[in-house]
Amino acid sequence: MRSGVLSGRSRPDLWNPEQVSSADSRRSDAAQSDAAQSDVSPWSAFIVVLAAGFMTLLDVSIVNVALPTIESGLGAGPSQIQWIVAGYSLAFGLSLVPAGRIGDLVGRRTMFIIGLTGFVLASGVCGLATSAAMLSATRVVQGLFAGILNPQVIALMQQLFSGPARARAFGYFGMTIGLSTAIGPALGGLLVSTLGPEYGWRSVFLINVPIGLVVIPLASWKLRGVDEATRAQRRAGAGAGAGAGAGAGRIRGLGLDGVGLLLIAAIVLALMWPFISASEGDTGLAGAPWWMLAVAGVLVVVLTLWERQQDSRGEPAVLPADLVRNRGFVLGASLGSAYFAGFTGIFIVTTLYFQQGAGLPAWQAGLAQVPFAITSAVTSGRSGRLVTRIGRRLVVVGLVTMLAAIAAIVVVVETMSDQRGAVWVVSALLAVAGAGSGAVISPNQALTLADVPPAVSGTASGLLQTLQRLGATVGLALMTSVFFTVVGDASSGDLAAHSRAMGISMGVTVVLLSVALVVALIDSRRRTPSGIHV
Repeated sequence: MRSGVLSGRSRPDLWNPEQVSSADSRRSDAAQSDAAQSDVSPWSAFIVVLAAGFMTLLDVSIVNVALPTIESGLGAGPSQIQWIVAGYSLAFGLSLVPAGRIGDLVGRRTMFIIGLTGFVLASGVCGLATSAAMLSATRVVQGLFAGILNPQVIALMQQLFSGPARARAFGYFGMTIGLSTAIGPALGGLLVSTLGPEYGWRSVFLINVPIGLVVIPLASWKLRGVDEATRAQRRAGAGAGAGAGAGAGRIRGLGLDGVGLLLIAAIVLALMWPFISASEGDTGLAGAPWWMLAVAGVLVVVLTLWERQQDSRGEPAVLPADLVRNRGFVLGASLGSAYFAGFTGIFIVTTLYFQQGAGLPAWQAGLAQVPFAITSAVTSGRSGRLVTRIGRRLVVVGLVTMLAAIAAIVVVVETMSDQRGAVWVVSALLAVAGAGSGAVISPNQALTLADVPPAVSGTASGLLQTLQRLGATVGLALMTSVFFTVVGDASSGDLAAHSRAMGISMGVTVVLLSVALVVALIDSRRRTPSGIHV
C-alpha cells in the first residue's frame, strides 16, 4: 500500500510501530514537507481520522448491550439477532481488501469521506428501523461502509507521519481502540437503561449521527490535498505493470480478484447458514441444512484451483502464492482466524446471560464487561515492547491465560450455587481473560507480518484483517447458535437455562482458543526469542 510519505515497500511493521527503521526516521522531515505541500496539518488531520475510527470501533461494542432490547422491541428471533451481529462482521471483512486498494488508486480522502458518510447514514437508518429484518439488512450496509472506512484510517496514518511521529500516532490509535472497547458496553447500557427499551437501543445507532455531522465537514477540510499528494506519488512511480490488461475475475482497473472475493463470501455464508438455521425453533438441529458444510468444502477446492490459475497467469489473487507458501504468514493468519472465531462471540453470549438470565439492567451488564476492555488495553500497550524480546512465546502466554480464565467461567456458571453471585465472579474472570487477550492480537499481527516480503506486505496486512473478520463472523454464528439452541424456549429470567447455555457456549470458545494455542506452539518452535523464524 503506497502513501504520500513512505512507500509500502520499505515501511516498518505497522502493527509494531516501535520497530521503525532508521531509514524511515531519516524521512521524517520529508514527510512533514509533503504534508505542508498538500496543505495538510498532520496532527489536526489525525484527530479527525482518529474520531472516525473511534466511532466505528465504538459501534462494535456498544450494540452488544442493546441486543436483548432489540429482541423484545422488534420481536427479533434468534437468527435475526445473529444476522444483526454477524452480518455486520461479514460485510466489514469482505470490503477491507477492495476498499484499501480503491483508496490507493482514487484517493484515501475520497474513500474516507464516502465510508464515513455511508456509515453515518446507515447508522441513522438502523436507529429508525421498523422491523428486525430491516435492521439486519441495514447492519450489513453499515458494516460495508465501516469496511470502506477502516483501511483508509490506517493508510492515512501512514501517509501523514513517518519515523517517531508515526510511532506516536499508532500508539494513540492503540489507546483509542482500548478506550472505545471500554466505553462501548457502559455507554450502551447507560443509554438503554435511561431511555428505556423502545428508544434505548435506537440511541446506540443514532448517537453516530451527530458525531458524523461534525466529523464529515472536518474531514473534508482537514484532509484537503491528501488525494492530490497520493496521486502525484503514484504518477511518479508509475510504469511497471501500467499496461497490464484485466483478465478473467479481475475488476478492471483496480487489480482485484473479483471471483476470489465472491468465492470467499460464498464459503463463509455456507459455513454460517446451518448454525443460524439451527437456532430457529421451527427447524432446530435436525432441520438445519448441514449439507451446506459440504458445499463450503467444495467451494474451498474451487477457490484453491482458481487462485492457482490466477497466480500462474500473473493476474491478481486474493490469496497470492507468495503468501500461501509463506509458512509464517499461514500459521499467523490461521491463529488469528481461530482466535477471533472464539474471542468475538464472548461478549454476545455474556450480554445475553447477564441481562436475560441474571436480570441485570443494561447499564450493569455493560459495566460488568468493562474490566475485560481495561485489562486488554493495558497489556496490549505493553505487549508491543515485549514481543520484540520474547516473540511468539508472548502469544502463547496470552492464549494460556485466556484459556484458563474462560475455562474457569465455564466451571463457575455450571457449578456455582449462588448464580447471582456468579455474575460478578464472571466479570472478574473476564478481566483476567482481557489481560490474556491483550498479549495475543497485536503481537500476532506483528509477528505474522514480520515474515512477509516487503513487496506483498500491504496485501498481507489487508488479507490478515479480512481472515480475522471472517473468522469472527463464523464464530459469532456458531456461538450464538449454540446459546440459543441450549436456551430453547426458556423464558427471560430463567437463570438455570441461561447459565447452562453460557457454559456450553464458552466451552466452544475453549475449543477454538485451543486450536489457536496449538498453532502458536507450532510456530513458536520455528522462531528465535525475537520472533524471527529459523
